[in-house]
Amino acid sequence: MNAVPSRDPAAGRSDTGLVLDVRGLVLRFGGVTSLDGVSLRHERGQILAVIGPNGAGKTSLFNCLTGVAHPQAGNVTLWGRGGAPTGLLDRRPHVINRLGVARTFQHIRLFGGLSALANVQVGVQGRDRPATLQVMLATPAVRRYEARGVRRAMELLAFVGLAHRAHVPAAALAYGEQRRLEIARALGADPCLLLVDEPAAGTNTAEKNQLAGLLRRVAADGISVLLIEHDMGLVMSVATAVVVLNFGQVIASGPPADVQRDPAVREAYLGPADAPGGG
Repeated sequence: MNAVPSRDPAAGRSDTGLVLDVRGLVLRFGGVTSLDGVSLRHERGQILAVIGPNGAGKTSLFNCLTGVAHPQAGNVTLWGRGGAPTGLLDRRPHVINRLGVARTFQHIRLFGGLSALANVQVGVQGRDRPATLQVMLATPAVRRYEARGVRRAMELLAFVGLAHRAHVPAAALAYGEQRRLEIARALGADPCLLLVDEPAAGTNTAEKNQLAGLLRRVAADGISVLLIEHDMGLVMSVATAVVVLNFGQVIASGPPADVQRDPAVREAYLGPADAPGGG
């Protein structure tokens, strides 16, 4: 399988090996605290899983990292394509995307009537667009740009195992294929950090296995993966490290096996052992 095409071989590098450093994030909506002092560190090429019960703050964390939500306190530092540290808070989503952060969503957001190839082209050609006048005049530079976009989109489809489905409308793809297509489109932005929100939701066992292999290949090519996932089998099989959120706070972090044995984690998922019906 081909490696992820990348314009910048130094993407996401830092002297410390970090790609992301989150410190003390606080996010409130009215009287509700969604994130309460959340901190985590994410190394280059690592698959870091963020897990926790529904309402724990996982999607709120993703929204803060991508500029959708604006926390009241804390800091987020990204080591992006040039390797220099950059603060992400108070930046607009498209700026954060250009700095090297891409994401997929819990609920698939594809252009169903467009082909798989065209969907990935949307991600690829969202960067370094030619000037409007050049596009209107259909200059040779624009034609070369479009040809490069098609080639890169096809490379990404091959990477996720969908090259043979390039001209199939996205809506006609199987559910697991749509999940992989979303990842291909996100990779089109040439990220150093890929945020993946519950990719296994609604997939069968074979699709989960394909997805696990894909996430490992992405990480092996030096792209850090931040994964929200409820399927613990998938988490345990791919994650390098795990952070557990509950009621907006980090209650555990570390290697997957250690986190799985943590009493606080078991209580968050199963309830206290001395609660009615608890065992």
